[in-house]
Order: sequence, then C-alpha cells, then structure tokens
Amino acid sequence: MKAFIVDRYGRNGHGRNPAALRFGEMPEPELRDNDVLVQVHAAGVNALDAKIRNGEFKLILPYRLPLVLGNDVAGVVVRVGPGVRSFKPGDEIYARPHQDRIGSFAELIAMNESDVAIKPNKLSMEEAASIPLVGLTAWQALIERAQLKKGQKVFIHAGSGGVGTFAIQLAKYFGAFVATTTSTPNVEWVKRLGADVVIDYTKENFEEVLHDYDVVLNSLGSDALAKSVRVLKRGGKLISISGPPDSAFAKDIGANPFLAFVMRLLSFRIRRQARRRGIDYSFLFMRADGEQLRKVTALIDAGAIRPVVERVFPFESTNDALAYVEKGRARGKVVIKLR
Repeated sequence: MKAFIVDRYGRNGHGRNPAALRFGEMPEPELRDNDVLVQVHAAGVNALDAKIRNGEFKLILPYRLPLVLGNDVAGVVVRVGPGVRSFKPGDEIYARPHQDRIGSFAELIAMNESDVAIKPNKLSMEEAASIPLVGLTAWQALIERAQLKKGQKVFIHAGSGGVGTFAIQLAKYFGAFVATTTSTPNVEWVKRLGADVVIDYTKENFEEVLHDYDVVLNSLGSDALAKSVRVLKRGGKLISISGPPDSAFAKDIGANPFLAFVMRLLSFRIRRQARRRGIDYSFLFMRADGEQLRKVTALIDAGAIRPVVERVFPFESTNDALAYVEKGRARGKVVIKLR
C-alpha cells in the first residue's frame, strides 16, 4: 500500500526535517482478532504528527522506524477480525488510532474496534477526519478531567486552532462561560463559535484581563502556562496538552524510574507555582476511545458542534499539509484527502 513514512527523526540546523516524509510502499497492516481494516478516505493532520516526525516524543512514544504517520482517520471498513462484533465491511467510520498503532497517512489502517466509531451522518469524510484527535482531547480535558459544570468559567488558549475551535463549542454546550485568545483577523469569527470573551493577543495580555476562572486548557508554551496560573481562582484546574509531563502521566505510561524522574523535574516549576496558589496542574496526553467518540458523534449529529476545516490537501501533498500545520496559523483543522 502507498503511505507517507518516517525513516528517521530530527531536523537539520536550518530547522527543517532533512528527510521529511517519504512517499513509498509499506506492507498492508496486520489484522488482529479484534481489529477492523479500514480503507482510508481522509486523514486529519495535527501538530502531534510534526512533533512525532521531529523526534520530540521518542522517549514517550518509542516507535520502531520506519513508521507510517497519521493520528486521525475517516474511511470505510473493508475487513474485520473474527472477534469483531460492532462493525462490518462497508461501515463508514472515524477514529483516533491507539498511540501504538498510528498510521492514517496510508491507503489502509488496522485498528482495534474499541477505538473506532461510526462516522457522523452529517459529515463528509474530510470533515469527519478532522474531529477525532481534537474532539477526544477537548472531551478528556474539559469533561473527564475538569468535570466542567454549567456556569463555570473556562479559558481556552488559541481559540482558532484545532483543539480550540472544538473545545469552545464543547464548553458552551455544557453551559460554561468561555474566554479565549486569537489574533485580530479571527476575533469575530471565534465569537461566532461561542466564545463569550475573546482577547486579541496582539493587543492585550490575557493574564491582565482574566481573573477567577475555574479551568484553563493550555496548548501553548511554558510562558503561557506560567501566566495561566494567575488567571485561575483557588481550587481551579490548569490542564496542559503541550507539557510539561507530570508524575501522574509517567505512571500512566509505565515510565521507567529515570524517565519518571525527568518528567517530575520538567514539571517541577509549574507544579510548585500551581501548588502555592492552590491550583491543580495536570498534563494530558489524550488517548483513543471509541465510546467517547460516540458521545462526540451524538453532539455533532444533533447540530451542537460543527467541524472546522480550513484546508484539504491531496494525499500526494501530505508534506505540504504538515508544513502548513507547523506554521501554527491554521483556522481549525487541515485534512488530507485520499479518495
């Protein structure tokens, strides 16, 4: 099958990946007893893909190379393992594959049925492929971990990005008061997504405007993380999807003692800042979950949440799609189309 492949990690001194992704042939994925084999129609492109390609997660996710990249998929089931009960050939599905079995930048992908959900009826394949990773990230941060309640105040960084556009809509559906940041051209657009307060980061500093928030969802760097502590009230929750990883995450992934120590060290400063102000800090690395994705599907089919896709690239331009995402200026999601 044709696929886009990581042969080696890293960047050169000019900040570019020397090998990019290689377009080539890979064997069809192995179909296990509880797997569905899916013909890929579209695949979402995420910042996570670029970070994996660049080797930023090689300690946390020790993949064997060569590796087919891709963390979002929409397509059609073509074959099922003997233990599969929930799907049959011909089903239109979407999924975020388990982190150990990524590979949606390819003609075929095999996934455990527990990670897969039937595609929302109203969405095209391209729209559906934009949802799983950001939808599950927002769900696990706001609903599962923060246990967001009606009337609470939540601050979502980078409201025009992939996670931000979904998280704003999800938080509003659950009755929260939502603040976010974006650049000048996107202010009114993000308000239409549902944000109650939109801070133009080119003109204002969010930490000087926002106060007494219950939850912050951070997707930016360490500077934004440190400033986010000031926004929260005592007992608030600071959830970061961009790090630094903490001890709880080290335990979740079964990190060896040295790696667990490194993670504690990396998160020491922000954990200390948070603790001094009575705030709970945690790092979230989202996981595949077909059951949660079905809950997301229900919200989409009910019209409560709509996908935001800025650009669709042809399959052969996957490297261009990744480069576009890396610039950090996409409004919503970028998708590659295979069929």
